[in-house]
Amino acid sequence: MMPNPNKFSFINPKKSPVFYGYIVLVIGSVGILASIPGQTVGVSVFTDPVKDALGLTRNQFSNAYMIGTLLSAFFVARAGVLFDRFGARYVAFFAAFFLGISLLLFSIALKISQGIKLFLGFESWIIPFVLITLLFFAIRFFGQGVLTMSSRNMIMMWFDKNRGKVNAISSITVSLGFSSAPIFINQLVDNNGWELSWQILALCLFIFSFFIIQLYRNTPENFGLTPDGNSKKKVQTKTIKVEKNFTLKEAKKTRAFWMIGLTLAFNSFFITGFTFHVVSIFGSQDYTKSQAITVFLPISIIAIIVSTLCNVLSDYIHHKIYLYCMLLGGFLASFGLLFLANTFGVYLLIFGLGLCGGLFAVVNAVTWPRYFGRNYLGSITGKVMSFLVIASAIAPSLFSYSFTQLGSYSFIGYLTIGFLVFLTIGAYKVRNPQH
Repeated sequence: MMPNPNKFSFINPKKSPVFYGYIVLVIGSVGILASIPGQTVGVSVFTDPVKDALGLTRNQFSNAYMIGTLLSAFFVARAGVLFDRFGARYVAFFAAFFLGISLLLFSIALKISQGIKLFLGFESWIIPFVLITLLFFAIRFFGQGVLTMSSRNMIMMWFDKNRGKVNAISSITVSLGFSSAPIFINQLVDNNGWELSWQILALCLFIFSFFIIQLYRNTPENFGLTPDGNSKKKVQTKTIKVEKNFTLKEAKKTRAFWMIGLTLAFNSFFITGFTFHVVSIFGSQDYTKSQAITVFLPISIIAIIVSTLCNVLSDYIHHKIYLYCMLLGGFLASFGLLFLANTFGVYLLIFGLGLCGGLFAVVNAVTWPRYFGRNYLGSITGKVMSFLVIASAIAPSLFSYSFTQLGSYSFIGYLTIGFLVFLTIGAYKVRNPQH
């Protein structure tokens, strides 16, 4: 049974002077941004100072990230079921709160590691490795997984006809936030050190968790409202399109579920591996750290333009077109990685990642309710999120081993091109299950 939608809150959406969905749009977008400490863009800046402080090699640190993220993938699908049962409000609150707790523990990871070594009388890299593996599990599960999923799904719940247009606004905010995050966090770490920086981010999450309880709301129907802010009388006089609500079991029987899910997973794999090792990737081609980090700005600009245009058009055109455009972006990014030593390779990489990133924001938010309905959106997107989490888990280690064992990151490009060819062939017969 869904909990009381207004418990612990002073705000009743039904009494809002404006359609409450617009408030949900704002706070939900902020919620996605609040997950940044658990996202790769939030972790990547901490990679070098933390691994050096704990005495871990790049491969060991990448493996800890991989194992922790893989562990979180086993639980994130269950979080989607909890979303369907308890709603975005409570699920997001606990996700934000425990993400803050996890960051606090991460900030004292060195002291915890030294304390365990002293207690056991055992000096080994295994102790900090196991410790940060568990901490990576926590921040990836609560941040990348649950807080992101619940915030995005909540926004989609409050809109139907205008879902694409609303997601365009959210995507612009999120893209700007994610693109500027490495620069902001890098400055935070430079000025305060990695320990205090994580404590500052944890405090922000504790404050935000209060706003979640006050402002997050699950569906408009809980308050006698309708999606998009239409009056019930207006809705009743309209010819309503019958929407089939697929269960997760039914969705998994469709080609669309797998091809779209795997394409999104590819994007998660590539952008995670690239972001996690961005300084090293560009450093291997004699670029500076500042040049490596600033590459996110043009990627973000392209992503915002693509996302805005495609979100607005998403209410009118077939989403299969978006699927193939994402695959095209993947090919461009992969070839860009292969030819990164040349200037045109950098341009290919930037444009490809911008195209993929912009379309990812559309497909991962709008396509699922459009194809499979709203009733079981949590369990469906939770399952897909497990694909994304697994992909993001293995990426840093594969990128790392490509460089340390084979001598170049370019070998990843050959791997991704092969997978993209498979997806391109498999996506040919994708159809909207609603039709």
